Amino acid sequence: MALSVDSALYRWQSQWSIEEVSRTQLESTPLLSSDEDRQKYDLDKWRVVFPSNDRFQKESGKVSQVYSGNGIRTTKYTLLTFIPQNLFEQFHRLANVYFLFLVVINWFPQLEVFHREITMLPLAAVLLVIAIKDGAEDYKRYRFDQQINSYKTKAYDKSKTTYIEKCWEEVQVGDFVQLQCNEIIPADILLLYSSDQNGICHLETANLDGETNLKQRQVVKGFSNQNTEFEPERFQNIIVCEKPNNDLNRFKGYMKQPDLTQIGFNNESLLLRGCTVRNTEVTVGIVVYAGPETKAMLNNRGPRYKRSKIEQRLNVDILFCVGLLFVMCLTGALGHGIWNGNFLEYPLYVIPDINGNYLAPALAGFYMFLTMIILLQVLIPISLYVSIELVKLGQVFLIHNDTDLYNEEQDLPIQCRALNITEDLGQIQYIFSDKTGTLTENKMVFRRCTINGKEFSHQENAKRLETYKELDSDTEDWAKYLSLPPNKGGEILTQTSTVKPLRRCQSARARFQGHARQRSLGSQSQVAFSSTIEKDVTPDNRLLMKVRNASCQLESLTQFMSTKTTASITDFFLALTLCNTVVVSTATDPRQRVTTSLMKPSGLSLEKIHQLFQRLKLASLSQSFSSTQSSSDLGESLNTESTRVCAGSETKDYFPAQSCSTLSDDYSFRRDLATGTDTFGDSDPSLVEICGIANPGALQEEFCYEAESPDEAALVHAARAYQFTLVSRTAEQVTVRLPEGTLLTFDLLFTLKFDSNRKRMSVVVRHPITREIIVYTKGADSVIMDLLEDPARANMAMEKKIRKVRDQTQKHLDLYARDGLRTLCIAKKVLSEDDFQKWANFRCEAETTIDNRDELLMETAQHLETKLTLLGATGIEDRLQDGVPDTIAAFREAGIQQWVLTGDKQETAVNIAYSCKLLDQRDTVFTINTESKETCESLLDITLEEVKKAQNVQEATWNVLGIKLPFSLSATATPNPFTGLVVDGRTLNTIFQGQLENKFLELTKYSRSVLCCRCTPLQKSMVVKLVQSRLKVMTLAIGDGANDVSMIQAADVGIGISGQEGMQAVMASDFAISQFKHLKKLLLVHGHWCYSRLGKMVLYFFYKNVTYVNMLFWYQFFCAFSGASMIDYWQMIFFNLFFTSVPPILSGVLDKDVSAVTLLRLPELYKSGQNSEVYKPLTFCVAILDAFYQSLICFFVPYLASLHSDIDVFTFGTTINTVSLLTILFHQALEIQTWTLFHGIAIILSILLYFIFSTIYNAVCVDCNHPSNPYWIMELEFSKASFYFISIITPVIALLPRYLILALQGTFKVSPIVKAQHLDKLPKEQQEWEIRKWRLREQGRGVCNDEPDQPIGNMGVSMPDSAAERTFQGLCLPEQETLQNQISSNGEGNDYTKRWVQEEDVSAGFLSAAASPGQSASAKPFSGLLPNSTESSTRSSHRRSVSAVTL
Repeated sequence: MALSVDSALYRWQSQWSIEEVSRTQLESTPLLSSDEDRQKYDLDKWRVVFPSNDRFQKESGKVSQVYSGNGIRTTKYTLLTFIPQNLFEQFHRLANVYFLFLVVINWFPQLEVFHREITMLPLAAVLLVIAIKDGAEDYKRYRFDQQINSYKTKAYDKSKTTYIEKCWEEVQVGDFVQLQCNEIIPADILLLYSSDQNGICHLETANLDGETNLKQRQVVKGFSNQNTEFEPERFQNIIVCEKPNNDLNRFKGYMKQPDLTQIGFNNESLLLRGCTVRNTEVTVGIVVYAGPETKAMLNNRGPRYKRSKIEQRLNVDILFCVGLLFVMCLTGALGHGIWNGNFLEYPLYVIPDINGNYLAPALAGFYMFLTMIILLQVLIPISLYVSIELVKLGQVFLIHNDTDLYNEEQDLPIQCRALNITEDLGQIQYIFSDKTGTLTENKMVFRRCTINGKEFSHQENAKRLETYKELDSDTEDWAKYLSLPPNKGGEILTQTSTVKPLRRCQSARARFQGHARQRSLGSQSQVAFSSTIEKDVTPDNRLLMKVRNASCQLESLTQFMSTKTTASITDFFLALTLCNTVVVSTATDPRQRVTTSLMKPSGLSLEKIHQLFQRLKLASLSQSFSSTQSSSDLGESLNTESTRVCAGSETKDYFPAQSCSTLSDDYSFRRDLATGTDTFGDSDPSLVEICGIANPGALQEEFCYEAESPDEAALVHAARAYQFTLVSRTAEQVTVRLPEGTLLTFDLLFTLKFDSNRKRMSVVVRHPITREIIVYTKGADSVIMDLLEDPARANMAMEKKIRKVRDQTQKHLDLYARDGLRTLCIAKKVLSEDDFQKWANFRCEAETTIDNRDELLMETAQHLETKLTLLGATGIEDRLQDGVPDTIAAFREAGIQQWVLTGDKQETAVNIAYSCKLLDQRDTVFTINTESKETCESLLDITLEEVKKAQNVQEATWNVLGIKLPFSLSATATPNPFTGLVVDGRTLNTIFQGQLENKFLELTKYSRSVLCCRCTPLQKSMVVKLVQSRLKVMTLAIGDGANDVSMIQAADVGIGISGQEGMQAVMASDFAISQFKHLKKLLLVHGHWCYSRLGKMVLYFFYKNVTYVNMLFWYQFFCAFSGASMIDYWQMIFFNLFFTSVPPILSGVLDKDVSAVTLLRLPELYKSGQNSEVYKPLTFCVAILDAFYQSLICFFVPYLASLHSDIDVFTFGTTINTVSLLTILFHQALEIQTWTLFHGIAIILSILLYFIFSTIYNAVCVDCNHPSNPYWIMELEFSKASFYFISIITPVIALLPRYLILALQGTFKVSPIVKAQHLDKLPKEQQEWEIRKWRLREQGRGVCNDEPDQPIGNMGVSMPDSAAERTFQGLCLPEQETLQNQISSNGEGNDYTKRWVQEEDVSAGFLSAAASPGQSASAKPFSGLLPNSTESSTRSSHRRSVSAVTL
């Protein structure tokens, strides 16, 4: 459908070669030198695009014939290819090939059993049904393609020298396309002109990746400063770019100008098909990729098709049926030879050929073998494949329409992209999950920060978040919010603006194949990452006063506020404001970008501002460090030292500007803020002017910030809370409003965007006052700390201060990580003019090259981002999604192993793991961080030895008649409920490279939770593949970002979360949900139902076909193994196609063995699917044996009843056919667990259809099957009482054993599923109590039972107070004690503290022992850390301290 390579270039290459003139020698580094001897474009690597104008008319004409057009075709078939291609695909199934073989051999006269045309009917019916389904689906895609291709756009016509309206499918590569605001882009277009004065075009990519925030695209350099409208005829450049690929974030190439110079461009200048133009009146670009070669189409894979585990098992069982068929046919062939060999002369029914010759016995036996294959062909259930597809479509429909899996806020239902693995949802054993955006909301909220070694805890903001509930968008709730009283304690509050906060986009579903509208309205798009909880930040009082001093005390620096501290705070917030790609828009028009100042500047003269910044510069603004607080002072309130601050009255401002005052405490500060007391005294008039605002009564303009990530939005909102406001951003300038009201416009020289390899972002700006060139950088602490300038180069006093700041900052980072916050370090660097010019030349040359461009750009970034000065760090909270802890706890009870694979730092990930109950406070958590193979292997051995000691593995036994029989099938280890494992990316590299995978996996089998931190996307997929291939388990991967795609694709079932990181994870997934909590019902309920339904249906089809075929086989013993049939062939064909097909299909879609409520309350029921209890070799063998028994009953009861009678063969066959039909349908009735009206109607109609068809067919079939015809047989049978008696007694005898077994199972409750079915029938109150006893018994199983059925993880049971009055009948003594402890819990806190102190001593002892020199590995430093035997199940010791031990 979509091309992944530019195959057209190979055809073009044979038509002509493109001469390339040697490129002019540029001032370049040796790394960038080009190959001047190269005479041709390398068409294997590049795409060459000629503009469609008069100058390149010849070349563009050839290109239009070679490159793909812009018309798309997502259909699989055409009118000519539909029949052959569809048949070719269907005959990939071996069952279809088998039945085609039977059709062919039945055409030979010697082997003919049925009429030739009749034999073709089953195969033709199956092929026709699937072909109709495939054709209907493909026709829908065809109509959708036609709709998309008929969209209109304006393209340049060189003959008319103007833009004319064309359909999308008429656009070609090289065409100039003119786009209007709010128009959808028809192809991948290189941006050449924008009506924006700065050459900027804004895109909304919701149709492509689901992100609602705007993206900036820049006109190719050299075209951005156009004063006149773009003229296509004057465009004389040749475009050379990379071949089509599906990477949405990568695009590189260059323009060859007439003067032989090259202009480089990247994905910042590419407009992708499917995006929408915003904020720009007119844009013009040239098409570089069209139609199926666009990145959007290359990413459109459509629904995924996989082979489920049941289908794989199904193929094995079909091979068994083939073997069984071979045995039956061989028996028939041998029986035929033996029977005929007993006659001295050939019997009359053996017919010779034309010449009177008889077949040789061997050849006759071979022919009979083939004849028996045709007769017993029903043994292979061809209709089963069609039934499975229909059932899965029904299951997908029910899942898709489950309202519990629908996100009303975002208008997102569940998406089932893979249609044939629904039953795999009920067999998952391992879940691999991302953290950010998957377990958390990806709503980044600013929480804390540290500046120059001093930590600001933002306790007021933390209190707000604890009780915060996001506001509804309706007027009533907003009015209530406006009327909220101020916080107690005199806390400073921001006056609320009358403008409502813009909520997140309510419906941002992506359309990948096309777009429903050619133009979309900008007013309907909302601002991403702008919910109230993300925007509102309550400032920290201490930092607030320091910021005020930084703005008010620049001229007369006091002893309480040093210049260095002032510079650090100013630089810190400037970095937060400048170092991003946030787009600024107004609240009244959220899609109208702000490019000019909307506020009046302060009354300060430029000379005064220049003087202030010169003083800061002399005070080492760029290289400032101040003394830091000790770690014990973290989070303390404001000191009582005297501090000068400013107060004023600007609306929505923490910085009123009418007075400066000297305060002695926090209370005085708040008091003066509230009263506005004028305490200037005799201050310098210039200081008053600095703090004053030219127009204090003017309202501050409300801005909306559209960020590409929630982290950026959170930091910009935090800076704005301290009045460092981002006012506007263009491609060349950024305007910031300082706290005193001054507007500063920084020249934006370069922007190095964030990428997953560098893990940082930088901007290069020129300060408007000092004219310094400053680099502001933010990124992961693990990266930034290694890029800081060496403190040894400074003098001794400064070196001491630098090291102290770094140590304090690192302590604060560790504190943030332990609190589960996402950390970012902020740093800066001042460049000289010469250094900047050298680097800029290097960067420009790297951007103009194609070969090794990524490596060159990485090298330039690394060259710039070195010798940085640390400013501070931030801690951002990513809140847990609703229902995550309950979902993870339920999965643990369900026996599902859970791994978290995240790129976050270890401390943050571990804290989140505790918050979401992935790790328990009682767990012993082993943390392994090492890069040495020997050390890693030694630690794995020691840890594995220790956990094996604590592992209580008991051999399962079967109790038969009081005799215990050993059964050693389950030799795998079960997870220890008190052990967790944490490793980092370095350790994973060591494990993979050092071939330690087996030891690592063995250790993980004893751990109930595994946490892998600092993982790259490649490592995530490698971990999933390792577990999947080595342990042979069913895996599920779930994530929400592009970095999770490889993990999702590697797992058996991939789940994408349509969150705030785009739709790439959804595009690569099998199922897409909007929240992690939806996974609970998807697996525990729908997964269980789908597996149970489909497994039972497959077994039923095998049972049904074997039963029916066996009756034909038993008849061969009474007809000389002649291959004859006692049942009419029309009856045989319709038996499977119509009479017995609908009830099992309905059961496969609608049946429920256990209710959804019970499945959710008892997650351990999910283990039946993990253990394949419904469909496995044992149940298959039981079904086959039952089929043999029932076939014997259905054949021999009518046979014995008609013995010595004179009935004909078809009368005998009709009786057998009737009783077998009733037996098979009543068997289905016994298997149905939840009866609905549809079940009853289906079974009754199937029986009625059989009798109606048989009556009509026997009445009209006078000469259908000469010489013996089934004429009037059914009518005669209706007149016999024996027929009714046989039709009643035979099904009863046949089904009696199965009914007795089911009754015994229900009486003795032999399995958890049967117990759960019994619970569903109880009254609600009794059901509640029984479920509590069940859960409690499972929790205490290790204490009460000597032979546990299954290992059960920890689970908490909350009991009402009234339950204490109930009796504990059926519970053993430890269970009663446990229940009593849960009802009346006391004294836990003291024991908790004592155990914690004791284990701290144990941990300290372990560390000292491990650190002792000369101690051998056999010392077993972990001895005693793990709980032993069953005693540990009742302990609640706190083992969090052990998790801090890094091995």
